[in-house]
Amino acid sequence: MSDLARTSTESWHFWQDTARSPAYNMAADEALLNNATRRGLPLLRFYTWDRPSVSIGYIQRHSAAPAGFAVVRRPTGGGVVYHDHDFTYTLVFPRGHRLTTLDRNQSYDDINRSVQQALLSLRLPASLSEDQISAEVDRQAMVCFSNPTRYDILLGGRKVGGSAQRRNQHGILHQGSLHFGAPLPVSRQTLAAAIKQAFTETMQVVFSDYQPDPELSQQIDTLAQEKYATSAWNQRR
Repeated sequence: MSDLARTSTESWHFWQDTARSPAYNMAADEALLNNATRRGLPLLRFYTWDRPSVSIGYIQRHSAAPAGFAVVRRPTGGGVVYHDHDFTYTLVFPRGHRLTTLDRNQSYDDINRSVQQALLSLRLPASLSEDQISAEVDRQAMVCFSNPTRYDILLGGRKVGGSAQRRNQHGILHQGSLHFGAPLPVSRQTLAAAIKQAFTETMQVVFSDYQPDPELSQQIDTLAQEKYATSAWNQRR
């Protein structure tokens, strides 16, 4: 992590969201990215899913999703992610933020070291992967947590933390998930507090609570209904 990250205090928004539909969750993340410049500050969002779901990566085939789950296509890449026992979070950085000047790998390193620190604080001996996904893996059908790549979070040699990004003229959307292959090893509230505290310490962040204003709420609802809840989007491949 850079010296700037360790010594410069940053102001971030924090949105403690509730259980939402798959379409709403992805729409909220896209809308947050599209409004990152207007909002002006980085944002951390915690959220859950109101039904057993899977999200598939932007380039994946819809057929990669297993039966029995609600399916939504993410605006970011990566593999199939199960949203049953997982802990999901989003980070959004506006254009001009330090992380937007780094390449993807460097930004994953910075962000995932903070999440790793959260797990270490809970006496979960997490590490970061040094490997890359094999070129032989079919990315259109892969399951995210079966294929560690560099800077993914490992526990006992098994991938428990994955993430993916989308970058555009507004900044960076970083979607992350922690999945331990079973119910969370600590309470959801304990894990949330540890992650928030880790960002506070490792990136020198001061958080202020955030809720979407009416304009952003309307954008989220429109994206959810007209994009993320549609077969045109979710079954496009």
